[in-house]
Amino acid sequence: MERKKTIFSGIQPSGEITLGNYLGAISNWVKIQNEYNCVYCVVDMHAITVRHDPKRLREQTLDVLALLIACGLDPEKNIIFIQSHVPQHAELTWILNCYTMYGELSRMTQFKDKSAKNPDNINAGLFDYPVLMAADILLYQTDLVPVGEDQKQHLELSRNIAQRFNFLYGDVFTLPEPYIPKIGGRVMSLTDPDMKMSKSDPNPNSKILLLDEPEAIMRKFRRAVTDSEAVVAYREGKSGINNLMAIYSAATSKDYKTIEAEFSGRGYGDFKTATGESVVELLSPVRTKFNELIKNKDYLTRVYTDNAGRAAALADRTLEKVRKKVGFVKKENKNA
Repeated sequence: MERKKTIFSGIQPSGEITLGNYLGAISNWVKIQNEYNCVYCVVDMHAITVRHDPKRLREQTLDVLALLIACGLDPEKNIIFIQSHVPQHAELTWILNCYTMYGELSRMTQFKDKSAKNPDNINAGLFDYPVLMAADILLYQTDLVPVGEDQKQHLELSRNIAQRFNFLYGDVFTLPEPYIPKIGGRVMSLTDPDMKMSKSDPNPNSKILLLDEPEAIMRKFRRAVTDSEAVVAYREGKSGINNLMAIYSAATSKDYKTIEAEFSGRGYGDFKTATGESVVELLSPVRTKFNELIKNKDYLTRVYTDNAGRAAALADRTLEKVRKKVGFVKKENKNA
């Protein structure tokens, strides 16, 4: 029987997962959870490269964990864990630092962007976090990594580090490939439809959050940018309507021709209302499930503890090979 491929993805614990994250990624993860060995990590170690509120970080980490489960990811079928609970990530990062060139890290565009945004806190972790990202991926002998345009450079660095290590020591790391889902795409900002919907956008009307109340969702869609043509049709030059049609299509499973026929002769107000209602209906069970889960701290603790153990067992297999290859003396288990 053919070996199941492993997919790895790290999720920032911002607590604000958007409709774009859901339609473009998470809903697809739910569909493939029987097809692949899926490892999903709430990357709280990445989150501390910028100044943050520790209390809020703890809350947001649990929020993201609960949201992933509420979206339909089964913690029995997938490994869903908190990064800092598996110290092998930090250990492999240090080792891989010694096989990563300074020039490679200095060319990372996200480091330049984040440094510009945080000029008073350009710390070593901010510079080095692509190596932690490489360790995240390589620890699990990952075959496939879901990546957007902004992460392709990091995946390429992970491959370069793995190839360099493998050249020196043999076949240690699997070379990860980008994963492009069969369905799903980019959901754009509601206020600037030429830009991707982003949780970091300071304008709250630009994005739909999974935990938004129905009233907020409807209000944001009513304010969504369109055009002056007042024709619901998918074509070039209509980025606002194209975006709303893509969202409506994803929420209702209707194709563009069906949508165009449904709203023929009707104004944008009707279409915005229908799109908002379809998203409210889509997200309602997610929000209901999340509210149940976030109150059940015993269940969440059991999930992240058990899953960290499963992740650590996989990570140890890789790390044992790495330790041996670089010449570390094997640590004996005195309890054995």
